[in-house]
Amino acid sequence: MREVLVHPGWWAVAAACWLAACAVPLAVIDATTRRLPDWLTIPAWAGTLALLAPAGWPAFERALLGGLALAGFYLALVLISPSGMGLGDVKAAGSLGSLLAFAGWRILFFGGFAGFALAAVYSAVLLACGRITRKQQIPFGPFMIVGAFAVLLALPLSGS
Repeated sequence: MREVLVHPGWWAVAAACWLAACAVPLAVIDATTRRLPDWLTIPAWAGTLALLAPAGWPAFERALLGGLALAGFYLALVLISPSGMGLGDVKAAGSLGSLLAFAGWRILFFGGFAGFALAAVYSAVLLACGRITRKQQIPFGPFMIVGAFAVLLALPLSGS
């Protein structure tokens, strides 16, 4: 029984379930209000890290660094163009980045990119249909969440 409780895969599944439970309302709230509230983004990141911690140091270290890296990237985007994203996106990126990096650096890269790709396709379709103009913004949270989970489900775990 002890082997099951210390197996890294179990903790990754628990963290993914926790993050999904937080991410669904985050996506809905962002789609309707264009806000990712702290009362969900902070527990999402904290809970994800707490559930990944027992899996062991090398993988947990990667999760910590990956979450900080993706959040740092988003923070740079916010500083470059404050009207394009908000700090809620930065905090959500931290939790998603932690889970993605726990699965592997390659997963983090593709999971981080997937949200931008999905948002670009969605925006292009809306532009082509005349539903939005180039100046209008779309909520980004749902795309980063769906992109991250899609990559987690689609790519084999590399563990490095």
